[in-house]
Amino acid sequence: MLLGAIADDFTGASDLANTLAKGGMATTLFVGPTGTAGACEAGVVALKTRSVPASEAVERSLDAARWLLAQGCEQILFKYCSTFDSTPSGNIGPVAEALIDLLGSDVAIVCPAFPATGRRVFMGHLFVGDRLLSESGMENHPLTPMTDPDLRRWLRRQTRGEIGFVSLDGVRAGASFLTEAFNTESHASRRLVVTDAVTDDDLRILGKAAARHKLITGGSGIAIGLAQNFRDRGLLSDRAPLLSFVRGAGVVLCGSCSTASQRQVSYHLRDNPGLAVHPGELMDGRTEVARVADWVGAQEGREPIVYSTADAKAVSDAQATYGREAVASAIERFFGELACTLADGGIRRIVVGGGETSGAVIEALCVQSLQIGAEIDPGVPALVSDRNGPIGLALKSGNFGSEDFFTKALQKVGRA
Repeated sequence: MLLGAIADDFTGASDLANTLAKGGMATTLFVGPTGTAGACEAGVVALKTRSVPASEAVERSLDAARWLLAQGCEQILFKYCSTFDSTPSGNIGPVAEALIDLLGSDVAIVCPAFPATGRRVFMGHLFVGDRLLSESGMENHPLTPMTDPDLRRWLRRQTRGEIGFVSLDGVRAGASFLTEAFNTESHASRRLVVTDAVTDDDLRILGKAAARHKLITGGSGIAIGLAQNFRDRGLLSDRAPLLSFVRGAGVVLCGSCSTASQRQVSYHLRDNPGLAVHPGELMDGRTEVARVADWVGAQEGREPIVYSTADAKAVSDAQATYGREAVASAIERFFGELACTLADGGIRRIVVGGGETSGAVIEALCVQSLQIGAEIDPGVPALVSDRNGPIGLALKSGNFGSEDFFTKALQKVGRA
């Protein structure tokens, strides 16, 4: 293994694995650090650490990094969301600092830019489309509300040290200039350096400049230029692995409350049956996994959707009544148990919306590794694993995907 990556959620892990595979690296997605990696050039370890206490996120990320280093990795990439999902107390900053210390790195890029999905960093501020992050809808996120688009200011609240910066002009001055800029930041004890990027070419320049960095941090876009560094050294096979073909019934499970997910759920409901899971009914026991699974099974020949997606007010009302963590845990537990019940009952294609929901589903299915298939939408590949035979999966971050994503995803992960 040449490149090892640590992702703080499961949708982000599949997003990054997709980018690396498109770049020509033989890539495997691992669910936690376990066993030996086998034959792959890039290994992505999927964790569920975005919303856990910072100390736990640090511990689990360091365990993953040590495992990746034991597989022979030359470089570690810490992948977080392209909307920098975190709180003032973490977890991006504490994990990045801990990895720098572990690796003995002088400096690490901080760049969540992913232009293909409208995420751009300019003058140290994160934009989503034509809006600042704090005006994009992310300010209403139920777990990690992003109320400040200034990445330096937000990251400084999470870390012990000062935060460096390289502007877009500096990035476009080229890799040699960037090398000097990073050295300057390092000598000033600014080890985490926010870097602007608004196009894929900017990310390729950053990737080239970071060829010898022990640690890189960012969204999946930061990996766009990394495969070429290894190819230039003659280390890549450029042979894509063959994927198993998946055939069987399909279902969509969506726990995301993002505006994009709300549109996607509405679109899928035009031509497919749907069952809404209300947090209040889940909390007081009126919604049971077995009954929902029976309902899905009764939709033979169709592609139903089970969703807890609601607008921000509905979610906040439930949180006020039952508690934020209790509601989130109940929803995740429900979808995890439902996915297992459906898979054991013969469902072979499962498309999941929402980062936390995806993590809950994968953990519940006890999947250890996944093969990377065709890209469905920017940042979201089809995945294949095994549970009593091949099972096709797609894991979508809440804000990702086109309006018809769920229909496309079910088609890409297999056939009925």
